[in-house]
Amino acid sequence: MPTESSRLRSMNETRDRILDVALDVLGENPEAGMGDIASAAGVVRRTVYGHFPSRLDLIRTLTERAVTEMTAVLTEVNASDAAADATWVRFIARVWPVAHRYRVLLALRRGEYGEAIHGLLGPLDELLADLVERGQDGGVFAQHLPAGVLSQVAYGVVFAIADSDLSNRTPGARAATITSLLMLGVPEARAVALVSDQP
Repeated sequence: MPTESSRLRSMNETRDRILDVALDVLGENPEAGMGDIASAAGVVRRTVYGHFPSRLDLIRTLTERAVTEMTAVLTEVNASDAAADATWVRFIARVWPVAHRYRVLLALRRGEYGEAIHGLLGPLDELLADLVERGQDGGVFAQHLPAGVLSQVAYGVVFAIADSDLSNRTPGARAATITSLLMLGVPEARAVALVSDQP
């Protein structure tokens, strides 16, 4: 007879598998329904709804996972004394696989779940704005827009390129980093040099 801890572990594994499959399914088709996700995960719809009572609950959970992963990366790279533009480059290099994996959130953010996703992204948005403001204060980022807006424009470019670079190749990460630096007002020669310095 299974123990309570093994039953809970099995439930958590099923939940995580549903989330992983949901990312893949929604990445292919942002309009996919819970039935599509259940079928791809090899479970019945009732199992999916047992973990996520609505599609919104599923989207919220995916967003929370993305925010947790991206915030951890940004907090870690921000802890160094590097210039803001070099910190941005390290952040994008480290977060690229995460941005690529969660690229569907960009499409979902433009739809009916926009408000929920936007609300959950708040902590990450604040950290990005702080980094951009540090770069503006240090004279490495442009000042034609407030830090909060400029950070969103630059980071949005990363997600847009991740969405168009479905194979998750390195050139996509390089293009995303350079393009986002250009959006931040970094001269092209400096942007290319910063990216080339990345291991």
